[in-house]
Amino acid sequence: MSNYRRAKIAGGIFFFTVVTHDRTPYFADESAIQILRAAFAKVKTARPFDIEAIVVMPDHLHCIWRLPTGDDDYSGRWREIKKIASRQLDPVTNLRNERPVWQRRFWEHAIRDEEDWSRHMDYVHYNPVKHGLARRPIDWPWSNFKKAVAKGWYEPAWGSDEPAHIAGLELE
Repeated sequence: MSNYRRAKIAGGIFFFTVVTHDRTPYFADESAIQILRAAFAKVKTARPFDIEAIVVMPDHLHCIWRLPTGDDDYSGRWREIKKIASRQLDPVTNLRNERPVWQRRFWEHAIRDEEDWSRHMDYVHYNPVKHGLARRPIDWPWSNFKKAVAKGWYEPAWGSDEPAHIAGLELE
């Protein structure tokens, strides 16, 4: 058993990488992404949080969440999102009564400052280009990049070339 300790910061901002079991491309089609979207919506209704950035790839996703003031329980939210989505994505359970849709754990990183936030935002939105799934971030339908453009955080043509400050950054 590992001694890994999660960062607990009430009201914090966190970057996450969540990967499917054995990198199975569960999210290669729109119906599976709609299941995931519904799971997020259900959990957000019961336990609010803000999604500042998100990209769903066929076998993993990245996102940045802002938790409410006084709340540090992102693990409980992820547990519920994974549970809700798994029930619909794979009805078969293993010997441990698990549906093998997700890796058991996830990667989290507490965002430290505005520069760190910006670098992780860029990483999230550039990910489909990095993986050869889109020519530009705006071309990938399973991210909130267009919302970020509408907020004035990015120009629509951003990401045609890899930003230097995320070159070589591996958060998967």
